[in-house]
Amino acid sequence: MDFALAEMATQDRYKLMASTILPRPIAWVVSQDKAGTLNAAPYSFFNMVSADPPLIVLGFLGRAGGGLKDSAANIAETQEFTISLVSEDDAAAMNFTCIDAPPEFDEIAAAGLEPRPSAVVAPPQIASAPVSFECRLYETIVPTGSSSSIVLGEVVHMRIDDRFVDADRLHVDGPALGLIGRMHGAGWYTRTGDLFQMSRPVFADYAAAKHQGDDS
Repeated sequence: MDFALAEMATQDRYKLMASTILPRPIAWVVSQDKAGTLNAAPYSFFNMVSADPPLIVLGFLGRAGGGLKDSAANIAETQEFTISLVSEDDAAAMNFTCIDAPPEFDEIAAAGLEPRPSAVVAPPQIASAPVSFECRLYETIVPTGSSSSIVLGEVVHMRIDDRFVDADRLHVDGPALGLIGRMHGAGWYTRTGDLFQMSRPVFADYAAAKHQGDDS
């Protein structure tokens, strides 16, 4: 079945796209306003988009009644934020920080989490997270006529728990991170431990094999 998204309501586009673009990594964003009030919230419109410069992308939907969500408003105001990746051990705490609380509510404290001071930016990280990124605002894109916004953040510092990285080889034990991802529908997540491997093809090998087959 085909769908003409330009002719569909926003909530219907969201339902179809979020139910098929799977799994999605989760950015556990910690930000703060100029007064220092912290906000923590998870977002699955998130990914790495560049290594030179080192950029991540975040997509923020607007509030149902209009206006920016707390994370987007704080980033626009201070131009700094952190992203912590979510392990299964932190799943319940991450889910709690989805709560529809007012801006002054401290999700980190209420969820029983420990903040970890950042090295370069003002907002802290989630201390229990296996990986965290310290980011500065690189660019904000606001689609015409939309309450959504797209934020590009430059990663200025990165922390990986010592248990998961060989610093000499820059080798990270990905499966040991125990990360979870976002799936379809309300409240569905996936583990990232069910893996399979395929080697990237080399054209010279393909051409040689094809030539040999043509000669046989």
